[in-house]
Amino acid sequence: MISHADFIEVTSSLTTDLFNGEHILKPDIRVSHAVMGRIPDAKDKPAHQLLDWEKTLYYQRMAFIIEVPSIQSNVDGNVLSLTIGGVRSFSGENLGSRNVCDQHFKIFIGFKNTVCCNMCIWTDGYMSDVKVKNIGQLKAVIRTLLESYNQNFHLHHLNKLVEYSLTEHQFAQLIGRCRMYNHLPNSVKEGITPILFGDQQMNAVVKDFYKNYSFCRDSNGNINLWKMYNLLTGSNKSSYIDSFLDRSVNAYSFTEQLRWALEGRNESWYLN
Repeated sequence: MISHADFIEVTSSLTTDLFNGEHILKPDIRVSHAVMGRIPDAKDKPAHQLLDWEKTLYYQRMAFIIEVPSIQSNVDGNVLSLTIGGVRSFSGENLGSRNVCDQHFKIFIGFKNTVCCNMCIWTDGYMSDVKVKNIGQLKAVIRTLLESYNQNFHLHHLNKLVEYSLTEHQFAQLIGRCRMYNHLPNSVKEGITPILFGDQQMNAVVKDFYKNYSFCRDSNGNINLWKMYNLLTGSNKSSYIDSFLDRSVNAYSFTEQLRWALEGRNESWYLN
């Protein structure tokens, strides 16, 4: 079984190798509740009879980031810093199996908005369900993601969001449609860009539309798509660790679809 520590160590080592000469911070790690367990050979013993060496301790979920602050860019006055990270959950693993089974990981590379610590991740920098059997395979997958990520291309698309804005009326309709989406019949959802944010997150978006110091509407009531995107990624901070990265990617793809609609390249159900 690949441990959380192994996952972090492999990612940290590859980051150091691939970004040689850059200033790389130590991993910032968060874990969920501790789980008391036992080795497979002691699975039938009563808990009070377990010997110390038969007991195990692990954390159900873990997330970490490794920031590279020497690789930075600026979008609409916000400083972005390159960031690599991952999420691991044992909830989907067969911890009691004696056989070598696939183990699951989520890995990403993108930019952290240093103004608010929002994560800017898109599909090209994210692997949502990495399945490997050993550390060697895990290392190969992480290396592939880091080497294939095109940070300049990502930043170009983030900068494009600054060029397009929603009026207050469009924003109000967008919020209403977002609340409607999850209740639509499946037949109606086909062809509509999904939104993975629920009512709690959308409430935060509306509140920050008026009150967020960095990303609120302008004096005319308009909000550019970069700020709209950050309202979504900001609301995502309350998400459970298992859905955080998927919602981060969804925030970008959703906002990008809005940009295409404002460009006239397609129609958006959320704005029409």
